[in-house]
Amino acid sequence: MGDQDRRSFLTGALGVLGLAAAASGADAWTPLAQTGAATSAAGGEKYRIDVHHHYGPPTWVAAMKGNPLLQAPNTTWTPEKSLEDLDRGGGAAAVLSITNPGLYLGDKAQAVRLARECNDFGAKVVQAHPTRFGLFAAMPLPDVDATLREIAYAYDQLHADGIGFMTSFGDTWLGNAAYRPAMEELNRRNAVVFVHPTAADCCRNLNYAPGVHPASMEYGTDTTRAITGVCFSGDAVRFPNIRWIWSHGGGSMPFLAGRIAGAAGTFKAQLPNGLIAELKKFYYDLAGAANAGVVASLRQLVGPDKIMFGTDFPPGGHILETAQAIRSLNMFSDAELKLVERDNAVKLLPRLKVS
Repeated sequence: MGDQDRRSFLTGALGVLGLAAAASGADAWTPLAQTGAATSAAGGEKYRIDVHHHYGPPTWVAAMKGNPLLQAPNTTWTPEKSLEDLDRGGGAAAVLSITNPGLYLGDKAQAVRLARECNDFGAKVVQAHPTRFGLFAAMPLPDVDATLREIAYAYDQLHADGIGFMTSFGDTWLGNAAYRPAMEELNRRNAVVFVHPTAADCCRNLNYAPGVHPASMEYGTDTTRAITGVCFSGDAVRFPNIRWIWSHGGGSMPFLAGRIAGAAGTFKAQLPNGLIAELKKFYYDLAGAANAGVVASLRQLVGPDKIMFGTDFPPGGHILETAQAIRSLNMFSDAELKLVERDNAVKLLPRLKVS
């Protein structure tokens, strides 16, 4: 399908489905506290937008076979499974992204190839279900030139909703000066950038607790390293048009923010307003983070207008159960839940408002 044909198809499909949604009142938001879990499970109003939702293109699954960071549910993903979870949980749309092990396993050429194959596959899923899915296009860092090409392809040809990065690549993190050309381009495009954690080479096999998977601690720690890198390198200030979404409630950053901010005094050029001011500009999803400790720390750092709904589907959670877990905390009002579950996503990704 040519570029013009693709735009025509998407425009027409969005228009038709948007009119249908308006006619049925599908854009309305009804708190689960009022409708009850059974209503959502039985096909009630669909309004939640899941910004942390994974897919498994066949070529990526094949390339990652045998990697200990690859989780089994990601190898059997299908669009139908995502749609079923959306319908069951009152989900309007999910934004697809690649999860661990990411794309880069030490072979830049493989990462470049996989980025294009994953993005083409994801774009076809969005094309088939334009009101139910979005796409955070995968990037082949640490190859900066290839990443610049993929950014252009993702936006100009595939019309992706945003860009997806891992927190680290080998033993380099976001914020590395070598990655600045890619950040400059994303800033120019006012990009939404979703960041998923991984375990860096340095720390993947630390034997601090035999049998503990890196997901248990290293992923949150690597998110904190990446956020620190983006801020202390000056990239957060230098590229203010990038809208960052950090996974899992920002890892351990909300809890450690005050301590880490103590080092900002020697980084006046990079952080003229201090670390906390930059952290407050970011967005944070609640995938794997719908517990009182995380949310309490996160709410000390940012308001509900910076917190987003995410599940980590298929390995990490489901929409209905995640929504129930968030509500069980009694830490958000109905108005705040509306921001978390839908409105913050629509603000960043307005195309999904039609869902």
